[in-house]
This record gives sequence, C-alpha cells and structure tokens, in this order.
Amino acid sequence: MKVITTDVLVIGAGLAGERAAIASAQAGHDVTILSLVPPRRSHSAAAQGGMQASLGNAVKGKGDNPTVHWLDTVKGSDWGADQEVARIFADNAPIAMREMAHFGVPWNRVEGGPREVYIKGKKTTIVEDDEKEGLITARDFGGTAKWRTCYTADGTGHTVLYAMDNLAVQLDITIHDRMEALSLIHENGVCLGAIVRSLRDGEIMAYMAKTTVIATGGYGRLYGESTNAIINEGTGSWLALQTGKVPLGNMEAVQFHPTGIVPTDILVTEGCRGDGGLLLDVDEYRFMPEYEPEKQELASRDVVSRRMKEHILKGKGVQSSYGEHLWLDLRHLGEEHLTTKLREVYDICMYFIGVNPIKELIPVRPTQHYSMGGIRVNKDGQAYGMKGLFALGEVACWDMHGFNRLGGNSLAETVVAGMVVGNKIAEYTESAELIANVTLAEKFGKEQTDLIEHLLNNSGDEDVYALRDDIAELLKDHVHIFRTGEGLEKAVTGLKAILGRVKNVKVNANAPGMNPELSQALRIEGMAKQAYIIAKGALLRTESRGAHTREDYPARDDKNWLNRTLASWEVGADEPKFNYEPVGPLDLPPGDRGYGGGQMVDMDLTLEEYNAKVDAEQTALGKQASSEPMGIRLPKEAWREESPYKDAK
Repeated sequence: MKVITTDVLVIGAGLAGERAAIASAQAGHDVTILSLVPPRRSHSAAAQGGMQASLGNAVKGKGDNPTVHWLDTVKGSDWGADQEVARIFADNAPIAMREMAHFGVPWNRVEGGPREVYIKGKKTTIVEDDEKEGLITARDFGGTAKWRTCYTADGTGHTVLYAMDNLAVQLDITIHDRMEALSLIHENGVCLGAIVRSLRDGEIMAYMAKTTVIATGGYGRLYGESTNAIINEGTGSWLALQTGKVPLGNMEAVQFHPTGIVPTDILVTEGCRGDGGLLLDVDEYRFMPEYEPEKQELASRDVVSRRMKEHILKGKGVQSSYGEHLWLDLRHLGEEHLTTKLREVYDICMYFIGVNPIKELIPVRPTQHYSMGGIRVNKDGQAYGMKGLFALGEVACWDMHGFNRLGGNSLAETVVAGMVVGNKIAEYTESAELIANVTLAEKFGKEQTDLIEHLLNNSGDEDVYALRDDIAELLKDHVHIFRTGEGLEKAVTGLKAILGRVKNVKVNANAPGMNPELSQALRIEGMAKQAYIIAKGALLRTESRGAHTREDYPARDDKNWLNRTLASWEVGADEPKFNYEPVGPLDLPPGDRGYGGGQMVDMDLTLEEYNAKVDAEQTALGKQASSEPMGIRLPKEAWREESPYKDAK
C-alpha cells in the first residue's frame, strides 16, 4: 500500500479547509489537501448572501461593533452557543473580511449619497456617508441589530473560494482531488492520518501526518430534500464517529432555510429578504408581520421557517404537484437590482424552474440547509478524545451557533475559524512528531479493502440507494421543523431497522475506480448512524430550543437543558452513548431573544455556579486542554454598554 507523508493533512478543500491550509503553509509546514471534487467545485462556492462582520461602514450599520455582533449571535443561538467562541468569532470577523479584500475578494463597496432601499416592506431613502465611500458595505440579514453582512452581489462564496484557491496555488499547497478519506489512522488516542480511496482508479492508500484536519462540510443530504450539494453526506463527521473515541455535538440541531425553491430545493439567499423581498401566501397576502411584528421576514431562520410551516398548516399554502409551498416576491426590487445584486438568484430561477423573478413570484418552502452539530472541538479546534485531530467549518461543533445559526455567520465562520483555528493547527504542528507507522496504516487499510471486498461479493440483496432514500424519508417525515415524541420514536425505530439492513448491502457495479454505487455503499453506514443520532438526540431532548422544536415540549428549558449533546459510538456497539456538557462559560444570562415568542423555564443556578462546573465537566468528556485558559477571551459584561441593556440602566 502506498504511504504518503506530510506535516498537515487537510480533508476537505472548501473555504474552511483551504484557509486553514494557508495558515499552516504560511508558517512553513508541508500541507496536503484531499478533496472529493476539484476545490473550486466545493459546496462553499454555492453560498450566496454574504459574511457577517461588524465593520460599521454602511449607514444602517452605524454604531456596530463586535459586542453587538456577539449579542446577536448568542441570542440567535437561543443561548446554546459557547459564548467565548462566539466572542472569538465576532472579534476576528472584521479582521478576516479585510484580509479577504487583501487576498483579492471584490467586496461590494459603499457609494456615498442617497439610495433607495426596502425596509420592512416599505421603500425608503437612506443616505450613505461620503466619508465611507469605497469601504466594504453591508446588507441586512435576519436576527441582527445592524446591517453587517458583507457581500459580493449574491455570489459571495464563489468569489471568496476562488480567492482562497488562488492563494493555495501561489503557496504551492499540494491538492489531491477526487480522493475520499474512508477512515482515520489512530492509536492510543492519537490521530496519525487517514486511509484514502482514489475515486479515479480505486487505489487504497495511506496519508500520514503530524496533524490531521477535517473540513468536509455538513450532512444535509441525509435529508434528501436539502440545499446542500450531493457530496454533503456527513463523510467527515463519520470519520470521527467511527473511531469510537470522538463525540459529535448537538446533532439534533438542524437548520431549515426558509427559501429553498420548489421543486429543486436549490437555495435562494436570505439576501433576497434582506434586500426587501416579501413572503406571501396562497392569497398573495404578506403574513410574516402578523407573526413577527418587529423582525417580520428578517427574524432568525428557525423562526421564519417555523412561521412558514405554521402558516401552511393553517391551510394557507399554495397547492402544487410537488407539495405545498409559499411565495417569495422580489418583483418590486426591479430588474436592475435583480440582475446585479441578486443576479445568481435571477439565473437560478430562470434556468432551474423557469420563473422570471422580475415579473413572477418564486415558489419557496423551508428546506434542510445547515447542520449546527458536528465533530465536537475545543476553542482551538482540537477534537475531543483524540490528539492530533482538528476540525473546523460546518463539520465541526466549535459551537458559536448553538441551536440556530444566523445567516451570514457560517460563511464568515469558514474564514474566521480558518484563520484562528488555522493558526492553532500551525502551532500544534510545530512541536508534533510525524509517526509513519506503516504496519498500523496497513492494518487500517486492510479493514477498508476487506469492506470493499464484502460489498462487491456478498450474497445480500439490499440496494444502497433504497436505503439512502428510506433514511431521508424517515428524517423528512419525523425529524423536521416540528417534532413530537411519537414521530421521533417512529424515526428511531425505523432507523434502527435500517442499521440492521446495512450489512446486507450488495454493490452490483464492479468498476474499481469511478463507481458511484460503491462510494454510496461505503458511506451508508455512517449516514444511517448519524441519522439515528439526530433522531435519538431529538427524542431525548425534551424541550424546544432554536431549530429544535418539540410540539409536546414547547418551552425552552434552561433549568434542565442548558447543555450540549455529545454522542459517541464505540466500535462494535449496537447503540450510541449520549452525554451532556455545559454549553460553555456564560456571560449573557439566558433571556428572551426578542423574536419567536415561546415559553421559558429559568435556570436554577447563578451564572457563577454554572460557570464553576464548565471546565471540569467538559474535560471529563474528552475536551483537550486549549492553548489558553477558558473564558479569557470573553470580556465580562461588555454587553451592558449596548442597547437595549444600556438604555435600561
């Protein structure tokens, strides 16, 4: 078996992976990136709306700062976020956006003087500051107090990814595309690399490194109906889970974006509503102000999706052969706006569903979009339970998002974590040792070749695509926007049965290399186990928080559930193990988000009592020691100087 060595092995070539690789390459380390697809085809390129950072250049962003951004993020998370990580993110986001400009990202810029915009459905004239002319501007997004979403029209992911990939090429970073990591090589709690299969010719090889990094994106395609690329099937989180050592955090926290277009489920950006788009029902009536008088179409995503589903259930959906939907109205924004600042939305609607948004309404419905959960890591990005392993981006539970993320925060997280965690990876690698244990690599390699041999030659009769569709159907029917104990029990039972069927999968196509059926068969166990963890975690969490809405437990319960789910699956075990840890150090006490309504059960501990137990309990569950003490990046009560808290003094 071929063995390739490097200092830093990055699995995943999207924005998070490439930015982290750049940090290590700039520090002088040898870096190799593996990717299922050519880097510029990574799912990061599909991101449209923008990246949040408190630059405060636009007139509607005046007075913004990292503390206000942090407040919005913590509230958006429904207090499920690690508040220190959220602060690290908010503090570094402005630096990262300016760095992206230096790297060549053509951000939209402030144009001084008056301009017309739509705010809460009304056409309004605002006057941009002439002194800010030429600085990075921002648009409005949901759940925010200020306009802070930096953007390049509606192709932000595309432009930033191309800039990152250009820099990776300039730094001579080795990139091996059409390669799929099948398992991690590890021993005695230390990760030494990965076993990898070439999608070109089927060769199994080992990549061994001082530091291994997972940055493979989310697991959205478990749901079938998703805005995610078809490669987003939870392959990276499965790499960690199958070790039996590394837990996944908050897997039941699944975000549904309000505006997936019908019937393709392709995303049209939140920037549509940020720029003034309206949601209409079957009667072409604008309904969101009735549910959310203050935020209207720009409440947080979990709230807007829930309100849309609620409205459909009241009989106000539009009937179609593809199921019920609602309308997104952009017609009033005009042709110039739609063909410049929302040009990708215009093209997607025209090419994929034959709708001209200049003249017609866009059919939309809430669609699975993002996974707040993932590989549990500490604030340096180090995985719980295993040294030498880091994770960042959507695949990680770094946990700045808690149970709901704000639009624009995840795309920004890719480059902020890529910078912050990327520097920690480089520092770790500086003192790490390369252990090229070929015997160990061959052992893990044989496990994968034996599995492939079994899939190609066993006497089973299970079709892998049928299993994949059965998983999606159970999640769609029972682990969606609204959840009940009865429905979740059905999902858990059904997914348990699917796990029993996985071992009988038979691959009929025997091509050694480019063999989609074999690739799907190699992923199906991980997909089934992660789906089971999502459903079981949702069943066990008897409260409603953020995107996790239990109709039978409607209250957010800070007394019993102000914690993070950790799920691990020991090798050979029939069931995962669930544990719970504190969310992290608290500075902003749990309270009302200011939108979404709902009941609350107050915590019965003081902040001091809660914070006193955080570090010990997290460490007991596998947290690695970070490079600096817990809480040092969380300034005490800085939020008291911001509205509405300052006004209430």
